[in-house]
Amino acid sequence: MHAPGIWGILVVAVVVILLFGRGKISGMMGEVASGIKAFQKGMRDDDKPVERVTTTADADVRPTEKRDV
Repeated sequence: MHAPGIWGILVVAVVVILLFGRGKISGMMGEVASGIKAFQKGMRDDDKPVERVTTTADADVRPTEKRDV
């Protein structure tokens, strides 16, 4: 099996442009770019140390005594 030549790639590109239109393709590329930027931002945020927040579940809580009223 051989790789497609330049003419095969051009035919596929023309068919894709005819089916989806230039505006739809540029919109999709913009969405892909914003997704990549969001992913990179998320990866940078993972490198930062996370502060631990103490919640009531983490605190030393002793059970209260039951009293008969």
